[in-house]
Amino acid sequence: MRLKLTVEYDGTPFRGWAAQPGLPTVEGALREALRETFSSVDSLAVAGRTDAGVHALANVVTVDVEGGPSAARAAQALNTRLPEEISVVTADEAPPDLHARFSARSRTYRYRIFNRRTPSPFELRRSWWLPRRLDEDGLHDAARLLVGEHDFRAFTPTQTRHEVFVRVVERADWIRRDDHLDFEITADSFLRGMVRTLVGTMLEVGPEEIGPLLAGRTRSEAGPTAPPWALYLVCVGY
Repeated sequence: MRLKLTVEYDGTPFRGWAAQPGLPTVEGALREALRETFSSVDSLAVAGRTDAGVHALANVVTVDVEGGPSAARAAQALNTRLPEEISVVTADEAPPDLHARFSARSRTYRYRIFNRRTPSPFELRRSWWLPRRLDEDGLHDAARLLVGEHDFRAFTPTQTRHEVFVRVVERADWIRRDDHLDFEITADSFLRGMVRTLVGTMLEVGPEEIGPLLAGRTRSEAGPTAPPWALYLVCVGY
Protein backbone atom coordinates (compact mmCIF):
# COMPACT_ATOMS: atom_id res chain seq x y z
CA MET A 1 0.00 0.00 0.00
CA ARG A 2 1.30 3.42 -0.92
CA LEU A 3 0.57 6.12 1.65
CA LYS A 4 0.46 9.86 1.12
CA LEU A 5 1.31 11.57 4.41
CA THR A 6 0.83 15.28 5.09
CA VAL A 7 3.37 16.20 7.74
CA GLU A 8 3.88 19.35 9.79
CA TYR A 9 6.88 20.00 11.99
CA ASP A 10 8.83 22.49 14.03
CA GLY A 11 12.27 22.36 12.46
CA THR A 12 14.09 23.88 15.46
CA PRO A 13 15.61 20.70 16.95
CA PHE A 14 16.40 19.03 13.63
CA ARG A 15 19.32 19.20 11.23
CA GLY A 16 16.93 19.46 8.33
CA TRP A 17 14.78 16.87 6.59
CA ALA A 18 17.36 14.47 5.17
CA ALA A 19 18.54 11.60 7.36
CA GLN A 20 22.15 11.94 8.58
CA PRO A 21 23.97 9.36 10.72
CA GLY A 22 24.10 10.39 14.36
CA LEU A 23 22.11 13.60 13.87
CA PRO A 24 18.44 14.38 14.61
CA THR A 25 16.49 14.85 11.37
CA VAL A 26 12.82 14.87 10.42
CA GLU A 27 13.29 12.01 7.97
CA GLY A 28 15.16 9.97 10.55
CA ALA A 29 12.38 10.35 13.12
CA LEU A 30 9.68 9.54 10.57
CA ARG A 31 11.50 6.48 9.26
CA GLU A 32 11.88 5.15 12.81
CA ALA A 33 8.18 5.65 13.50
CA LEU A 34 7.27 3.93 10.22
CA ARG A 35 9.51 0.94 11.00
CA GLU A 36 7.86 0.60 14.43
CA THR A 37 4.38 0.76 12.87
CA PHE A 38 4.70 -1.37 9.72
CA SER A 39 6.52 -4.61 8.98
CA SER A 40 7.72 -3.30 5.59
CA VAL A 41 8.71 0.28 4.66
CA ASP A 42 10.04 1.17 1.21
CA SER A 43 10.38 3.96 -1.38
CA LEU A 44 10.00 6.92 0.98
CA ALA A 45 10.01 10.24 -0.88
CA VAL A 46 9.35 13.83 0.23
CA ALA A 47 8.15 16.90 -1.66
CA GLY A 48 10.43 19.39 0.10
CA ARG A 49 13.85 18.60 1.59
CA THR A 50 13.85 21.43 4.11
CA ASP A 51 17.11 22.73 5.61
CA ALA A 52 18.10 22.77 9.27
CA GLY A 53 15.74 24.91 11.35
CA VAL A 54 13.12 25.29 8.61
CA HIS A 55 9.51 24.46 9.48
CA ALA A 56 6.70 22.82 7.50
CA LEU A 57 2.96 23.34 7.70
CA ALA A 58 2.17 20.70 5.08
CA ASN A 59 5.10 18.78 3.66
CA VAL A 60 4.12 15.67 1.72
CA VAL A 61 5.62 12.19 1.95
CA THR A 62 4.84 9.09 -0.11
CA VAL A 63 5.89 5.69 1.16
CA ASP A 64 5.10 2.02 0.46
CA VAL A 65 4.13 0.07 3.58
CA GLU A 66 2.79 -3.38 4.48
CA GLY A 67 1.83 -5.25 7.62
CA GLY A 68 0.39 -2.48 9.76
CA PRO A 69 -2.69 -0.34 10.35
CA SER A 70 -5.02 0.78 7.58
CA ALA A 71 -4.57 4.17 5.94
CA ALA A 72 -7.45 5.50 8.06
CA ARG A 73 -5.55 4.65 11.26
CA ALA A 74 -1.99 5.31 10.08
CA ALA A 75 -1.73 8.95 11.19
CA GLN A 76 -2.87 8.16 14.73
CA ALA A 77 -0.50 5.20 14.98
CA LEU A 78 2.50 7.15 13.69
CA ASN A 79 1.87 10.14 15.95
CA THR A 80 2.16 7.96 19.05
CA ARG A 81 5.73 7.16 17.96
CA LEU A 82 6.89 10.56 16.68
CA PRO A 83 8.55 13.33 18.72
CA GLU A 84 6.20 16.14 19.72
CA GLU A 85 7.77 18.48 17.13
CA ILE A 86 6.42 16.31 14.27
CA SER A 87 2.82 15.45 13.44
CA VAL A 88 1.27 13.44 10.64
CA VAL A 89 -1.84 15.50 9.94
CA THR A 90 -3.40 13.17 7.36
CA ALA A 91 -2.63 9.76 5.89
CA ASP A 92 -4.35 8.58 2.73
CA GLU A 93 -3.97 5.60 0.46
CA ALA A 94 -2.40 6.90 -2.76
CA PRO A 95 -2.17 5.61 -6.34
CA PRO A 96 1.00 3.55 -6.88
CA ASP A 97 2.36 6.09 -9.36
CA LEU A 98 2.06 9.09 -7.01
CA HIS A 99 5.52 10.34 -6.03
CA ALA A 100 5.82 13.07 -3.42
CA ARG A 101 8.60 14.89 -5.25
CA PHE A 102 8.22 14.12 -8.95
CA SER A 103 4.42 14.32 -9.07
CA ALA A 104 4.36 17.73 -7.36
CA ARG A 105 3.42 20.64 -9.63
CA SER A 106 4.12 23.47 -7.19
CA ARG A 107 5.38 24.31 -3.73
CA THR A 108 4.57 27.36 -1.62
CA TYR A 109 6.88 28.86 1.00
CA ARG A 110 6.32 31.65 3.52
CA TYR A 111 9.07 33.70 5.14
CA ARG A 112 7.91 35.55 8.27
CA ILE A 113 9.44 38.84 9.41
CA PHE A 114 8.43 40.17 12.83
CA ASN A 115 8.54 43.90 12.25
CA ARG A 116 8.10 45.94 15.40
CA ARG A 117 10.44 47.92 17.64
CA THR A 118 10.56 45.37 20.46
CA PRO A 119 11.12 41.60 20.29
CA SER A 120 8.64 38.96 21.45
CA PRO A 121 9.48 35.71 23.23
CA PHE A 122 6.59 34.10 21.34
CA GLU A 123 8.33 34.81 18.02
CA LEU A 124 11.62 33.20 19.02
CA ARG A 125 12.64 30.67 16.33
CA ARG A 126 9.35 31.39 14.55
CA SER A 127 10.18 34.58 12.66
CA TRP A 128 13.05 36.98 11.94
CA TRP A 129 12.86 40.05 14.16
CA LEU A 130 13.65 43.22 12.23
CA PRO A 131 12.81 46.37 14.25
CA ARG A 132 13.66 48.88 11.52
CA ARG A 133 11.20 50.46 9.12
CA LEU A 134 11.02 48.50 5.86
CA ASP A 135 10.46 49.82 2.35
CA GLU A 136 7.31 47.84 1.65
CA ASP A 137 6.64 49.48 -1.70
CA GLY A 138 10.14 48.54 -2.88
CA LEU A 139 9.70 44.99 -1.61
CA HIS A 140 6.42 44.64 -3.51
CA ASP A 141 8.10 45.90 -6.69
CA ALA A 142 10.97 43.44 -6.23
CA ALA A 143 8.62 40.50 -5.64
CA ARG A 144 6.68 41.21 -8.83
CA LEU A 145 9.90 40.84 -10.83
CA LEU A 146 10.27 37.25 -9.63
CA VAL A 147 7.12 36.01 -11.34
CA GLY A 148 7.77 34.02 -14.51
CA GLU A 149 10.65 31.86 -15.74
CA HIS A 150 14.11 32.96 -14.58
CA ASP A 151 17.60 31.66 -13.91
CA PHE A 152 17.98 31.71 -10.10
CA ARG A 153 21.63 30.57 -9.83
CA ALA A 154 22.48 33.84 -8.01
CA PHE A 155 20.20 32.70 -5.18
CA THR A 156 21.70 29.31 -4.35
CA PRO A 157 25.14 28.32 -2.98
CA THR A 158 27.93 28.10 -5.56
CA GLN A 159 28.74 24.57 -4.43
CA THR A 160 25.57 22.74 -5.42
CA ARG A 161 24.30 19.51 -6.92
CA HIS A 162 21.78 21.41 -9.04
CA GLU A 163 22.47 21.31 -12.76
CA VAL A 164 19.43 23.31 -13.91
CA PHE A 165 18.85 26.70 -12.31
CA VAL A 166 15.77 27.85 -14.20
CA ARG A 167 12.57 27.87 -12.16
CA VAL A 168 9.05 29.10 -12.91
CA VAL A 169 7.54 31.33 -10.22
CA GLU A 170 3.75 31.42 -10.25
CA ARG A 171 3.24 33.94 -7.45
CA ALA A 172 5.43 36.12 -5.23
CA ASP A 173 4.31 38.83 -2.83
CA TRP A 174 4.89 40.52 0.49
CA ILE A 175 1.85 40.50 2.80
CA ARG A 176 1.44 42.72 5.86
CA ARG A 177 -0.29 40.97 8.77
CA ASP A 178 -0.23 43.35 11.76
CA ASP A 179 3.34 43.18 13.13
CA HIS A 180 4.35 40.56 10.57
CA LEU A 181 5.53 41.15 7.04
CA ASP A 182 5.41 37.82 5.24
CA PHE A 183 6.99 36.93 1.92
CA GLU A 184 5.05 34.21 0.09
CA ILE A 185 6.19 32.51 -3.09
CA THR A 186 4.85 29.65 -5.21
CA ALA A 187 7.00 27.96 -7.87
CA ASP A 188 7.31 24.66 -9.68
CA SER A 189 10.34 23.84 -7.51
CA PHE A 190 13.10 25.59 -5.58
CA LEU A 191 16.88 25.59 -5.41
CA ARG A 192 18.61 25.04 -2.09
CA GLY A 193 18.49 28.26 -0.04
CA MET A 194 16.63 30.07 -2.81
CA VAL A 195 13.81 31.60 -0.75
CA ARG A 196 16.07 32.74 2.08
CA THR A 197 18.55 34.32 -0.33
CA LEU A 198 15.74 36.07 -2.20
CA VAL A 199 14.52 37.51 1.10
CA GLY A 200 17.99 38.61 2.19
CA THR A 201 18.65 40.22 -1.18
CA MET A 202 15.31 42.05 -1.44
CA LEU A 203 15.86 43.52 2.03
CA GLU A 204 19.32 44.78 1.08
CA VAL A 205 18.94 46.12 -2.48
CA GLY A 206 16.31 48.01 -4.44
CA PRO A 207 14.03 46.40 -7.01
CA GLU A 208 16.12 47.85 -9.85
CA GLU A 209 18.94 45.50 -8.84
CA ILE A 210 16.80 42.37 -8.70
CA GLY A 211 16.07 42.11 -12.43
CA PRO A 212 19.69 41.66 -13.58
CA LEU A 213 20.23 38.97 -10.92
CA LEU A 214 17.49 36.86 -12.51
CA ALA A 215 19.52 36.44 -15.69
CA GLY A 216 21.93 33.86 -14.26
CA ARG A 217 24.35 36.08 -12.33
CA THR A 218 26.75 34.58 -9.78
CA ARG A 219 25.95 34.02 -6.10
CA SER A 220 28.45 36.69 -5.03
CA GLU A 221 26.37 39.38 -6.75
CA ALA A 222 23.25 38.67 -4.69
CA GLY A 223 22.65 39.60 -1.05
CA PRO A 224 22.92 37.64 2.21
CA THR A 225 20.92 34.56 3.10
CA ALA A 226 18.18 35.20 5.67
CA PRO A 227 18.15 32.91 8.76
CA PRO A 228 16.33 29.57 8.47
CA TRP A 229 14.01 29.66 11.47
CA ALA A 230 11.50 32.06 9.83
CA LEU A 231 10.91 29.88 6.75
CA TYR A 232 7.88 27.59 6.38
CA LEU A 233 6.93 25.13 3.66
CA VAL A 234 3.24 25.98 3.46
CA CYS A 235 1.81 23.52 0.95
CA VAL A 236 2.51 21.33 -2.08
CA GLY A 237 0.28 21.24 -5.15
CA TYR A 238 -0.40 18.11 -7.22
